[in-house]
Amino acid sequence: MLVLIACDSFKDALPAAEVCHAIARGITRAHPEAVITEMPLSDGGEGVLEVLRRALALRPVAVTVEDPLGRPVEARYGISGDGQTALVEMAKASGLELLTEAERDPLKTSTYGTGQLLADAAARGVRRMLLAIGGSATNDAGAGAAAALGWQFLDAAGLAVKPMGGTLKDIIHIVPPAAIPFAQVDVLCDVTNPLYGPKGASWTYGRQKGGTDESLTFLDDALRHIAQLVNGGGLGDTPGAGAAGGLGFGALAFMNGRLRRGVDMVMEMVDFDDAAAKADLIITGEGRIDGQSAQGKLISGVCSHAGKTPVVALCGKLDASQAEIKAIGLKAAYVINDGNPSLKEMLAATAENLERTAATIPLI
Repeated sequence: MLVLIACDSFKDALPAAEVCHAIARGITRAHPEAVITEMPLSDGGEGVLEVLRRALALRPVAVTVEDPLGRPVEARYGISGDGQTALVEMAKASGLELLTEAERDPLKTSTYGTGQLLADAAARGVRRMLLAIGGSATNDAGAGAAAALGWQFLDAAGLAVKPMGGTLKDIIHIVPPAAIPFAQVDVLCDVTNPLYGPKGASWTYGRQKGGTDESLTFLDDALRHIAQLVNGGGLGDTPGAGAAGGLGFGALAFMNGRLRRGVDMVMEMVDFDDAAAKADLIITGEGRIDGQSAQGKLISGVCSHAGKTPVVALCGKLDASQAEIKAIGLKAAYVINDGNPSLKEMLAATAENLERTAATIPLI
């Protein structure tokens, strides 16, 4: 029996590689005859640097850049073995993980540090960028990152505006640089939200970044304003433009960007399809499975690439009906938590519970 374990991280609990290890221990304990392949995956958000480190032969580069609030922070990105491609994980410079809960305020945060990482890679001769945009603390339409790449954002008096959520409405003129310092940005994006509106960046994701009803109303109007300054607003309706507080839009508008489904790109780079074709069973998983797991999430990507190989999933919380589980493409879904533990207890016991639950999966 060939078992392929292909999992994302369990957010705030375990990175993808440790999730796979824990499941492998459980399978080995119950089925020592099983031949196991561990393949940590990502949907293109946080953790993708580690997931793709081996596949792209990434060399880590550390740079001091601005964090979401403009403070210095050391952030890492990776350059491929041939020096032609850089993988930048925006969360390392502009992510919510860099702020305390009290510091979260999308009016004050900026993607400038992410732009600094891209600029550093370009200065080293890299021409193709892979930009993973999960975990954002920002709502600035990617204007901060663009400013670090040479774009100028000016107010009505022609004075420079430092782009952040709260200053977007001050921008009246946008002046491009003489040239974009790289050929292309492929944006790893797992959502389809437009830039603004009820399903846009601010109203969908802004509250977890510290937004209030008042500030989110302002920010949604500000994103609409920026979109109108760029190409008459058409790019704002692009599916994925609202990803990462509008960084999806910013990549399209300011960086020669194109939005790509992150899970598909990651799976291609790690040769998932070849491994799936050889497996008798695929075990995947993520922290929560719900009715939205069929929409661009890693589990749906695994199922869509699995071919005829059956797929089962482990999760910390299951909010999907049996019909929704089947619609995702899963043969079965297993919850790893017993009883009604607190969130702190669940997070602390994630590895133990993954191993225990994995040992109960029938290998048929």
